[in-house]
Amino acid sequence: MLVLGIDPGTATTGFGVVEAQGSRLRAIDYGIISTPANMDMPARLCLIHESLNRIIDQYQPQTAAVEQIFYHRNAKTVITVAQSRGVILFTGASRGIKVCEYTPLQVKQSVVGYGQAEKRQVQLMVQKILGLKEIPKPDDAADALAIAICHLHAQRIERIYRSEL
Repeated sequence: MLVLGIDPGTATTGFGVVEAQGSRLRAIDYGIISTPANMDMPARLCLIHESLNRIIDQYQPQTAAVEQIFYHRNAKTVITVAQSRGVILFTGASRGIKVCEYTPLQVKQSVVGYGQAEKRQVQLMVQKILGLKEIPKPDDAADALAIAICHLHAQRIERIYRSEL
């Protein structure tokens, strides 16, 4: 199974493509989609949409996993991230890809085993789980890989649960 993990943002959207081969997980690709600060919001959202379409065309993931918004003190940040998430959800759905959403707490619990884990702990576990030589950079890409790992772990648990019924 091939999963596209996405860490939404307007200025920077992280992506990570992770493949499950049995119980082993492997990073296929990861990086960021950057939009210029001087670009107006509709153009930024179009750039995110077009870039995600190129990633989907290249890797053909079966599923996309997206981080849900967590509370920010700055309402403007929440609104812009929500706009980016909307475009991300639309892009996946319009391409016929199942889109799953996970909270930051779920991602941390799945990757580290502790919902209050610090960013560095998550990054180190992403590196270990995927057998990478170094911590993936930038942070948004590492977060996207963590989201993909979370989804694959959730799917594995669901399959086990269904087999026991």
